[in-house]
Amino acid sequence: MRRAAVSVASNIAEGSARDGDKEFLRFLYIARGSLAELETQNIICEQLTFIQAGTLSEDMERVYAKLSALINARKARL
Repeated sequence: MRRAAVSVASNIAEGSARDGDKEFLRFLYIARGSLAELETQNIICEQLTFIQAGTLSEDMERVYAKLSALINARKARL
């Protein structure tokens, strides 16, 4: 879960350092994929009762919405 969470931020940072919106978009999609991976792992951990259901799901929903808004804004620039 830590690896997936770090991957979200890392891909956003790496994409922003790339040349142009098209490459940035590619990394934003990768970041969103890592976020989906984190969400899946969170659901599994909750179902296996490794962790209690908490605000992590809500936090991930907010990040997903913000990431999707950024993707849409960058797509509009192409």
